[in-house]
Amino acid sequence: MAQITLLDGGMGQELVARSGDEPTPLWATRVMIDHPGMVRDIHLDYFNAGASIATTNTYAIHHDRLERVDLDGMFHALHLRALAEAHEARGAVGRGRIAGSLGPLVASYRPEVTQAIDIAAPKYAEIARILGPHVDVILCETMASVEMAHGAALGAQASGKPVWLSVSVDDRDGSRLRSGELVTDLSSIIRTIPIAAVLANCSVPEAMADAMAGLKTLGLPFGAYANGFTHISGNFLKDAPTVKELTHRHDLTPEKYSDFAMAWVDMGATIVGGCCEVGPAHIAHLAASLRAAGHSIA
Repeated sequence: MAQITLLDGGMGQELVARSGDEPTPLWATRVMIDHPGMVRDIHLDYFNAGASIATTNTYAIHHDRLERVDLDGMFHALHLRALAEAHEARGAVGRGRIAGSLGPLVASYRPEVTQAIDIAAPKYAEIARILGPHVDVILCETMASVEMAHGAALGAQASGKPVWLSVSVDDRDGSRLRSGELVTDLSSIIRTIPIAAVLANCSVPEAMADAMAGLKTLGLPFGAYANGFTHISGNFLKDAPTVKELTHRHDLTPEKYSDFAMAWVDMGATIVGGCCEVGPAHIAHLAASLRAAGHSIA
């Protein structure tokens, strides 16, 4: 049996649901200003569900996002607030690791907005230097193209911590990134940049088996954490969207999600969890399923 790293589930959608606030293009970042402590409570719920990692609520804290709403002066403070909430939750349970999240610049799921590596890497490095002293690993998430992943992975090295690289794959063909490039094309990155693990995230769970088949060939620890959206709508792929443009599916019960994740483990994945619309109940059921199958969670 394997030792499995159990990631947490989605943060942004949980915050929207719990806060009751109208979603804005600033996503979950605004919630830390308006509802201090809510992020900590969600981290705590995931730890109590069995997760071994808390992923910081820093995914969308980028200058380009904050400048739109005249909050760029809080860039550093917001990162520190997100770190504090994760540490407070870990302190309350007395265990677990913290992953510092680096999300895409400009927008998610849109390979056409990929910035050149020499432009993107310094932007990621600025965040990595803030997160590095306070996290156990850096998680570059939801990268939609090889170039986007390369810029993030290169910048993340400034953290001095292990870097996990996660890509978002095509919902209809999990062997390909949203750019159309093959998952196996990530080999061009890991040949030149130290990467500790490769993952796929924020795509439908049905696409992840094909993604796992590609990631497995890269020779690194690998895994997946899928979302619970029906699809990524065209309206969400416009500038400054809100989560109102995304529809959650009603069939993805904790039991069904666990079945998907256990299949990834059967393929050799050692890092699993959930992304948007996958909540604490899903993680709790997955933790129980892993233990029932004889796996350990660390």
